[in-house]
Amino acid sequence: MNTLTLATANQIIAAALRHSAEKGYKPMAVVVLDESGNIKSAQREDGASMFRVDIARGKAWGAVGMGVPSRTLGERAKENPNFFLSLAATAEGKFLPQTGAVLIKSASGEILGAVGASGGTGEQDEEICAHGVHSAGLST
Repeated sequence: MNTLTLATANQIIAAALRHSAEKGYKPMAVVVLDESGNIKSAQREDGASMFRVDIARGKAWGAVGMGVPSRTLGERAKENPNFFLSLAATAEGKFLPQTGAVLIKSASGEILGAVGASGGTGEQDEEICAHGVHSAGLST
């Protein structure tokens, strides 16, 4: 697989939301972006706040743009806050270096996109994203 299909994106989201429900997490939004940062699929659960899709997208956009999970971006932002403020400004608000997004990689390690979530803690968001990716037979 060298491209992320809509069916796969939807599979990732469905598995992530199922996992979230099984864990009893708060209502979530999950966004899957392709390798160029374009939305492939997005869903917001009933009861999730209006900001959730934008936050999930920002986490995933940063991850795919920088080629690392958003957790790594958050750690790097602590060490170099001015650079990350500049990135956020340059990205016109689409870049959010906060835990809650992972890369979507093929079996050969090629980056196909990223998935981000918002609604729980950063760790919960990241957990459901990774679960969704792995359930689709892909890597993070």
